[in-house]
Amino acid sequence: MMRTKFTRLTHIERVEIYKLIALNKSISEIARTLNRNKSTISREVKPFGKEKYHHYDGERKAVYSVSDRRSGKTKMKQNPALEQFVVEKLQKKWSPDQISVSLRKHFPNNNNMQLSHEAIYLYIYVHSKKELKDMLVTELRQQRKFRGNVRRGSDKRTTIPNAIRIDERPEEVKGREIPGHWEGDLILGKERASAIGTLVERTTRAVILVHLKARDSKTVRLAFQKKFNALPDLIKKSLTYDNGVEMVQHELFTKNTKVQVYFANPYSPWERPTNENANGLLRQYFPKGTDLSLISKERLQFVQDELNERPRRTLDYRTPMEVFNEIILSKII
Repeated sequence: MMRTKFTRLTHIERVEIYKLIALNKSISEIARTLNRNKSTISREVKPFGKEKYHHYDGERKAVYSVSDRRSGKTKMKQNPALEQFVVEKLQKKWSPDQISVSLRKHFPNNNNMQLSHEAIYLYIYVHSKKELKDMLVTELRQQRKFRGNVRRGSDKRTTIPNAIRIDERPEEVKGREIPGHWEGDLILGKERASAIGTLVERTTRAVILVHLKARDSKTVRLAFQKKFNALPDLIKKSLTYDNGVEMVQHELFTKNTKVQVYFANPYSPWERPTNENANGLLRQYFPKGTDLSLISKERLQFVQDELNERPRRTLDYRTPMEVFNEIILSKII
């Protein structure tokens, strides 16, 4: 009897499992939909529980499992060409996610040259020699000494009720052709006691800085709400936000602004790249450790104007303010 060749679940299949669970589909129904064995789906979901399963966690677990079985003989260590490609891109300050996507584009038919972003993180933090690890970590934007969530206790960022995840956004949000889709977050000040709200429009890269007297959910909701209600309707369609509990009142925010909020996956800053880039620029003005409660509204407005009047290569060296105003005028005339 010929044995059927086993193939591991792909990232796309894990996303589908996550969506089908959200639709209350049974393990059997999911297996039929994906044309997979029921036991395969069960093994994937069981470690997390059906209610808590998320495709990101499943992908991460699979990468670590394969690594353990290889006893340190990672795919990169077995393929010098792959290792060279990854290291060169890391040295150019590419993120692991950007490298993974680039590999798929450059080598679409070569599985030996494919690598997930989690496998790249694993290579950096676990399988690199100390000298190489220290060098590679400095190329990462956040330069963490450890991979993943190092906080203890329950993860409060995953307890937002009725959160609509980023995977459910309309297709138009994923591109940048249609304006009005925003990304949002907070940057935190000294001892995490103060904060500034940041909003960035994906098409124009226009930045709005939000002055906050506190970082509780009501204060943040009212402050963000005020900023959005001051915008023309044509330029406010959606907001993709981090998982911070300050946005727990997202349903009331949507009711009062008509702007739908989508939440990125936990510990996935690459899903909000426009906002992450803006936050990095903002740290030039407000380095980590700054007491942000001392920053005046006037100072925030000054910094906001400087960012929006800075020519951007991605906009053909026009400024975010120019492109933003062009869109508004084109809709009015």
